[in-house]
Amino acid sequence: MIEVKNLYKSYDGEFVLNDVSARFEQGKCNLIIGRSGSGKTVLLKSIAGLLEVDEGEIWYNDHKFSHLDTNAKQHIRKEMGVLFQGAALFDSLTVEENVLFPLDMLTSQNKKEKLDRINFCLERVKVSGSNSLYPAELSGGMRKRVAIARAIALNPRYLLCDEPNSGLDPETGIVIDNLIRELTEEFNMTTIVNSHDMNSVLEIGDKIIFIYQGCKCWEGTRQEILQTNNEALNNFVFATNMAKQIKNQ
Repeated sequence: MIEVKNLYKSYDGEFVLNDVSARFEQGKCNLIIGRSGSGKTVLLKSIAGLLEVDEGEIWYNDHKFSHLDTNAKQHIRKEMGVLFQGAALFDSLTVEENVLFPLDMLTSQNKKEKLDRINFCLERVKVSGSNSLYPAELSGGMRKRVAIARAIALNPRYLLCDEPNSGLDPETGIVIDNLIRELTEEFNMTTIVNSHDMNSVLEIGDKIIFIYQGCKCWEGTRQEILQTNNEALNNFVFATNMAKQIKNQ
């Protein structure tokens, strides 16, 4: 479980996050949605510890992450997998070396243990045998799969995903969504997905937080989102034909 309480973050006197509180549940895909510039990316980066908030608390189970010292935060980060927008693989490293990176950084495993873990992760995301390839030799969907393999290399309790479908065609995006959902359930992770893709919302949104102009404007499930009377959320949701079609069925 991850919980944020009364988060505030501002730049040049303008609030990007304004009193945001939310609970993200274990074993579920928790989605943060909103338009570009709404504050959802700042919220996810704050949860990951990549940004410091002005006020408020961030909890990882019983640990107040936002108030820990550097060494204590490092312990939490070992339990955290992060999937960056665009995959963010190292172009100069092979697939195997990319997945090896967090294992080298944060574990004391021997070479065989690391290789066994790499191969397990690559097989789990269905890109086994790609160890010696470079990112430039992979399709967009394969790059995302390798990035997911790297994100789960440390067997994390928490998985944070920033726009995992960015740059993918809709069909491949659904495959990536389903993979994230399968891994979340299989490893009982607390997964947070930052997205503006309504396909993702309707496919995997166990719990959804809608951020509007820096505030949490709504929360609920993918079943409830199509029945809401929240005007700002409706304007966001029904901008896509898929959502309109489902609502009219």
